[in-house]
Amino acid sequence: MTAGPMPRRVALFASCAADLAMAPAATGAKRLLEALGVEVDVPAGQSCCGQVALNSGHREPAATLARHWLDTFAGYEAVVSPSGSCVSTVHHGYPRLAAEESVGSSRMAERVAATAPRTYELTQFLATWGADLALELPARVGWHDSCHMLRMLGEKQSPRTVLGRVRGLTLHELENAESCCGFGGTFATKFPELSCAMGDAKLGAAAAADLDYLVSADPGCLLHLGGRSRAGGPEVPVIHVAELLSRALDHARGQDGHGETLVERSTA
Repeated sequence: MTAGPMPRRVALFASCAADLAMAPAATGAKRLLEALGVEVDVPAGQSCCGQVALNSGHREPAATLARHWLDTFAGYEAVVSPSGSCVSTVHHGYPRLAAEESVGSSRMAERVAATAPRTYELTQFLATWGADLALELPARVGWHDSCHMLRMLGEKQSPRTVLGRVRGLTLHELENAESCCGFGGTFATKFPELSCAMGDAKLGAAAAADLDYLVSADPGCLLHLGGRSRAGGPEVPVIHVAELLSRALDHARGQDGHGETLVERSTA
């Protein structure tokens, strides 16, 4: 990814999972971007990117959602999302839809070509333009490479680059970091036994590594892993990278995340 001038006005695409079940991923992403001096819009008209419909073979509904997504985020200098899987859909799913005779068009292809290169997963944006962001958090963490972000988006280095900038943080590379957690969208509902076993294997490796947090950039993976941990699987705190970095931002500022300084808390 070639770094030019940092975009000054960006749109935040929250993603369905963050909007409905993991708000700290979206709010954390917004805080981090604003800490860089970026003006952040959160378009009210945003909806699903169409990934679920596309992955399930429902091409026409997926194309309808894709066109709406392109309408919503057209014109921004950049679009940033705390969901690696959604960003991979924009980069790789949308061009396929645009090229399909039954649901696509040359107009759709033009719009995808204009918008996809300006669409970033959060750590991609921070790795490119966030080197001066002050972050600090004493913690030992492991990274879970989600399937869509790693294999579709082709992104492995950006989250590690960003975590490597956090003072006091130790990144432990899990042996099964690149293994699927077992979520896989509808895979988890169609093959629950296998899905749970895969999630427990991921959590087991994290527990053996004595981590403070297991971190990822995909809310769906983290909802699955957190659910398994609470349901009797290996107990490991799981957290979205945006929330972790938001806490690191507060810690570097001497705050606890609620505006109260850490010194005030310790002397209260």
